[in-house]
Amino acid sequence: MNDSENRPAASNSSFELNNPTVICLLYFASFLTGVTAIIGVVLAFVWRGEPKADWELSHYQYLINTFWIGLVGGILGFVLMIVLIGFLILPAVSIWVIVRTVMSLLKAQKREPMPDPNSWTI
Repeated sequence: MNDSENRPAASNSSFELNNPTVICLLYFASFLTGVTAIIGVVLAFVWRGEPKADWELSHYQYLINTFWIGLVGGILGFVLMIVLIGFLILPAVSIWVIVRTVMSLLKAQKREPMPDPNSWTI
C-alpha cells in the first residue's frame, strides 16, 4: 500500500482563509469584542490599495460600505433609544450587518465577486 492511499482525498469544501474572509471574521468577532470591525475596515482599505483580483476588490468595497452604514445605523439607533425606536433599529442594523457579512463570506469562499458592491441592500 503506497502513501497516497493513506491520505484523505482533497475536498473542494475546505475553508479558505483569503483576505475578504479575514475581514468577515473580524466583523463577526466585533459582536463579541466591539472593536475588531475597526481592524477589519482598516485592512479592507489597505488591501484594496494592493493589486488584487477583481472579485476581491468588490468584496473590499462591499465590506467597507457595510462597516460605515452599520456604524451610522448603530449610532442612530443608540441615540434614538431615548424615544424607544432605537430598540428596534439596533437589532435591525445588527441583522443587516450579519446578513451582508455572511453573503460576502459565502461569495469569498467561492472566489466570486459581489454583484453590486456599492449597494446598501443585502
